[in-house]
Amino acid sequence: MTHNAPVTFTGVAIKYGATTVLSDFNLDIKAGEFVTLLGPSGSGKTTALNALAGFVDISAGDISIGNKSVSRLAPEERGIGMVFQSYSLFPHMNVFDNVAFPLKLRKYSRSEIRRRVEEALAKVRLADFALRMPKELSGGQRQRVAFARAVIFEPPVLLMDEPLSALDLKLREAMRLEIKRYHSESGCTIVFVTHDQSEALSLSDRIAVMGGGKILQIDTPKVIYDRPSSKFVADFIGQTNFLTSEFANCVSGPLKQDIDLGALRAGNLSIRPEHLRIGVPASDTDIVFDCEIDEVLFLGESTEFSLKSKTGQMLIAKYPAGTSDRVYRRGDKVHVSFRLNDAVSLSD
Repeated sequence: MTHNAPVTFTGVAIKYGATTVLSDFNLDIKAGEFVTLLGPSGSGKTTALNALAGFVDISAGDISIGNKSVSRLAPEERGIGMVFQSYSLFPHMNVFDNVAFPLKLRKYSRSEIRRRVEEALAKVRLADFALRMPKELSGGQRQRVAFARAVIFEPPVLLMDEPLSALDLKLREAMRLEIKRYHSESGCTIVFVTHDQSEALSLSDRIAVMGGGKILQIDTPKVIYDRPSSKFVADFIGQTNFLTSEFANCVSGPLKQDIDLGALRAGNLSIRPEHLRIGVPASDTDIVFDCEIDEVLFLGESTEFSLKSKTGQMLIAKYPAGTSDRVYRRGDKVHVSFRLNDAVSLSD
């Protein structure tokens, strides 16, 4: 079982010349927690990770691992494992020696190194590849070697910087499962950086959505998805529909009193595509409106409908495969409804 450690950022600021990348950045990560820093390019997520790793000097504040300040320690003194997007394998070393490298640095015995490397390669399904050189491996195999090397010495904290972005879809899904399994079995504290919402939602205990060098919302994946705090978070995590003030003009019957008219007027009322129901009898708590189907996209696991309201607003509805027997086509006139408690009023 891997030892784990809490991680704390306290008032951290990072500046490059006149540019402030992080400002008064505060984050508490519990021991054994999997926290993802999620955001677009330039949001500060990778800078925060590099500061924790020791690759970037902080201008103010403090960073601690295991309740001990590490701000003045070199990267190799912080006791962390790191998986990079670019693999960063040593091209002149075979797979065995790449994975063994952290243990040799820490002066483990030859027999212990062999035991641990064989165990690690077996876990990432590369037991037969020990003598291969990195150039003889596929991208997915190289990433698994990099992962094995990062965890071989059982670090208390594992940092992962967009480790799956260079892989194709099937390899990404396989590695995602590998990372999830490792976290469950080891209890290691993991800080994961990505711009991919599906990775964040499927892997994390908590997600910190970042923008402009700040954390805009931090919570469990379910809360972040179901109850985003702002328009930016709602738009960045998954698909959503922002209902405009004109939407009120296409509602069949009176607009329910429970709806947030202020948010509706500001275009800050959000409804996820899976909460829009087509042709379903409305209950008393539903908002019902008329639309025309503009396009139908079959996506395998789901079907996506592009809808045009009477006022011209475009909306997206999504149904999981096998949940509707009715076939809809472009040009069909339909009633669309949603439950009030599925709509979210957002801040700007």
